[in-house]
Amino acid sequence: MATKLKPTDVVVIGLGAAGGVAVLPLAQAGIDVVGLEAGTWLTRRDFAPDEIRNNVRDWPMSVQKAQQEVPTHRVSATANTTRAGSHPMMNAVGGTTLHYWAQSWRLNPWDFKVVSETTRRYGASRVPKGSTAEDWPFGLEELEGYYDKVEYEMGVSGQAGNLKGTIDPRGNIFEGPRARPYPMPPLRSTGFIDLMAAAARGLGWHPFAGPASINSRTYQGRSACMYHGFCNKGGCHVDAKNGPHLTTIPRAQETGRLKVVTRAHVTSIDTDNQGRVTGVTYVTDGEEFIQPAKVVLLSSYTYENTRLLLLSKSKAFPNGLSNNHGQVGRHYFSHAQGAGVTALFPFNINAWYGLPAQGVAVDNFADDNYDHGALDYIGGGNLWVMSDRRPIAAAGMGTFGRTPTWGKEWKAFVMQNADRTNTAYIQKTTLPYEGNFLDLDPTVKDPLGFPVCRITADYQDNERKVTAHTQARMIEWYEAAGAIATQANPLGTMGPTTHAYGGTRMGKNAETNVVNEWGFSHEVPNLGVLGASVMGTSGARNPTLTVQALAWRTAEYLAKNWKRVTV
Repeated sequence: MATKLKPTDVVVIGLGAAGGVAVLPLAQAGIDVVGLEAGTWLTRRDFAPDEIRNNVRDWPMSVQKAQQEVPTHRVSATANTTRAGSHPMMNAVGGTTLHYWAQSWRLNPWDFKVVSETTRRYGASRVPKGSTAEDWPFGLEELEGYYDKVEYEMGVSGQAGNLKGTIDPRGNIFEGPRARPYPMPPLRSTGFIDLMAAAARGLGWHPFAGPASINSRTYQGRSACMYHGFCNKGGCHVDAKNGPHLTTIPRAQETGRLKVVTRAHVTSIDTDNQGRVTGVTYVTDGEEFIQPAKVVLLSSYTYENTRLLLLSKSKAFPNGLSNNHGQVGRHYFSHAQGAGVTALFPFNINAWYGLPAQGVAVDNFADDNYDHGALDYIGGGNLWVMSDRRPIAAAGMGTFGRTPTWGKEWKAFVMQNADRTNTAYIQKTTLPYEGNFLDLDPTVKDPLGFPVCRITADYQDNERKVTAHTQARMIEWYEAAGAIATQANPLGTMGPTTHAYGGTRMGKNAETNVVNEWGFSHEVPNLGVLGASVMGTSGARNPTLTVQALAWRTAEYLAKNWKRVTV
């Protein structure tokens, strides 16, 4: 028998990058919020700089709820299904912001208008065949103020490139206008980063320091970065990497309006006979609870957002909550994983440790920043060179075909060249397609007996051509800096990833989208959805800052339109 709890105004499912931000504007508006988190509180005492523990054994992801519900994957509806060994996300108050790289990018103006801008410049036929891409229901100018709010509330370091229309070549000259500079200067450079920046300028490109949700100096009473080198799948033991667990969640708690409930595994979003949300059901240590609420904000992750809606069936929604138009799970896509470039230099580059968000970027070949008129694809990639290396990872380096990959010769090659290689990270445009979607796996279940999410998706010609072009530009950049050998690394799969989008897409048309322009369901007026699952395009960017800006915007809309949403 489930225990029915005291009702609240809003229940937020998941206190990661999205839900952990949304709770603050709600609490500040005097709205009572219960935040349900499947994980627990972690602190800097939990984050030892230990490569084996963090990067090899995947602590703490390996012991969490997400690990028990890893999505399955197939490349098409007729292909065999496989299952990854681990889930890339983590359960904790603050979510994956505890162990992510902390790159904190805004989308560029083109990313909001991919279809209309492509049509305007090249003709409608240039939108890839089979793509279900739509323009966002608003442009960058609508989201800019929320980007700004989150950058200052969380703490983001960087160099502005477009301040109220004035271009600063030290920053990204392709970015949209911003109202204020970053609250902190960029993370420090290194000799190798300076070398790469100079090589980019020599090619006529425009390098700049990338933005990071990491303190480059003391901010809000928290330490500046120590550059100790374990941000890659590791938390920060000095609290210099900023996430909701350090910022928005504690501030919301200080209002007395936020109650955080940990180890809460939500199993369904509940509705009444009219199809309105009434609250959620969750399980803790085998005991079931019902949390009534006037509004539910679903903010778990792209895969879990879709899965929970599909699991929440009722008389009003026999195919899953908010799915009477059959759009839940549609328009799925993810960044083209892997497909970076590794280079070998004839000298040591002194790139030990550091962090993945400490580096230099080139955006000349991202989005529509270059002429695609003679090309047969759209979009591009952000080229990123970083300072991030640890001993075990270095020991796994390739040999560029110069020696065997094991034995005495291999060992000698690694000893000589461990500090002479660098691997670039390239984030690339990806689009949604009709054949790429999420649903429930018909056979694989989690420990509670519920189906896991199934990913049906593969990269299309457009994404493969973007990958080939950006890898060629990255090789050109490395060679200009003095590299003597390069290798283009293979494209991965569209299996579970930290950069997953779609499934509950946002748009004004209820026939092709799950939520409206404010993030609330077209079919369930008191249900909101937060996260990258509402995004219709990715740009050449990781989604975190955009997810947080959207979450703040949805929460602010709810606070200002409380009676309209709850009546």
